Amino acid sequence: MSERKIIHVDMDCFFAAVEMRDFPEYKNVALAVGGNSKQRGVISTCNYRAREFGVRSAMPTTKAYQLCPNLVLVPGRMAVYKAISIQIREIFSRYTSIIEPLSFDEAFLDVTGSQLHHGSATLIAQAIRQDIEKELNLTASAGVAPLKFLAKIASDLNKPNGLAVITPSEVQEVIDKLPLEKIPGVGKVSIEKLHHAGFYTCLDIRQSNYVNLLRQFGRMGASLWKKSHGIDDREIVVERCRKSVGVERTFSENISSFDQCWEVIETVLFPELEQRLLKASPVKAIIKQGIKIKFADFQQTTIEHTFQVFNITDFKPMLEDILTRQKGREIRLLGLNVMLKPSDLDRQLRLL
Repeated sequence: MSERKIIHVDMDCFFAAVEMRDFPEYKNVALAVGGNSKQRGVISTCNYRAREFGVRSAMPTTKAYQLCPNLVLVPGRMAVYKAISIQIREIFSRYTSIIEPLSFDEAFLDVTGSQLHHGSATLIAQAIRQDIEKELNLTASAGVAPLKFLAKIASDLNKPNGLAVITPSEVQEVIDKLPLEKIPGVGKVSIEKLHHAGFYTCLDIRQSNYVNLLRQFGRMGASLWKKSHGIDDREIVVERCRKSVGVERTFSENISSFDQCWEVIETVLFPELEQRLLKASPVKAIIKQGIKIKFADFQQTTIEHTFQVFNITDFKPMLEDILTRQKGREIRLLGLNVMLKPSDLDRQLRLL
């Protein structure tokens, strides 16, 4: 069986890049998108000049202005970003039909069977990036690897506007040197536990006992053991048959107020949830909407209400209700979800 050829494409500071493209006066300033004032709100994304000051996505605007007093803050234009995201997807489809979008601005592509550019995944990734820059005047970074998680890691190596390739012969060497915090899905709490147990790199995991890993870290231990041995057989998921659809964000800086939470929902979470829902159910057929919150003490709570229509305004009273459980705690994660109507699930099963 031939090695898989996986490309992960990630747009460079997508929302901010669109604003700099459309408004040239923003090109040479520290720019952030999101938030609605200096006093409240959350940063959706920022350009690289702002990142030099320590500004990051999901950061409260008050913290961002402390780090960068001259920060220029602009509201998001979700309709524009959606339209460009569709154009990006169209460019991807020229090279493969096996596409797994992760959000507006990133996706996995499987080009294993492609004969374009002599079957070279590296040349295909270069062509995709060139098309995006030529047609949309935006830049993208890409990672190429035979494993899904390595392709995602590679796309971040030469940002912005870069390409990184991990060949089959380099896989184990790259993995062995990989810090565990670089593995997608390994968060702050997990990395603290791993470090406390003496695990810092994938080589540490590879040289450890599988049974002990399973005993100490459960499912995560099993997953890390596989990845550290260069095993990642997850497919690029083009279609999913699912009962629910959800999105969430873990914040680099905790937030606390209703206004900050609503800003994240309005500018980041709801648009992403709507995009994912449209793929699962073009008519947006739902029976429930829900909100999930994880507090700074890692206690998690959820709330769900029955709704037949997908509407952002229905999340507002739910947010008010769930925040009555806050009891002074800061918030480290916020998520939204919807449950699909059974009839729509039946439709998906018939299609499959």
